[in-house]
Amino acid sequence: MFTIVAIMFSGIGVGWLFRRRQFPMLSQVITVLIWALLFCLGVEVGMNPQVIGRLGDLGIEAVVLCVGGLAGSIALAWALWLVVQHKKKGGQP
Repeated sequence: MFTIVAIMFSGIGVGWLFRRRQFPMLSQVITVLIWALLFCLGVEVGMNPQVIGRLGDLGIEAVVLCVGGLAGSIALAWALWLVVQHKKKGGQP
């Protein structure tokens, strides 16, 4: 854990030191590195027999969490929209 935090803070330090410089290809490099990390994560998950064995259960849990999160987001966005519309019409908060 200390290694991860140290690497993160060293990256922050390097970014701070080079904050005035322009690196035009940096966003493409970061994108490729993120793709490589996601690929390695997929390989690691695919090699784990416990994860593969429980893929059906994990899929069901993921769908339940996704539907719940989506329903909650829609409900709260709708409630916020009602409050904003009520304030626009000059109603009391």
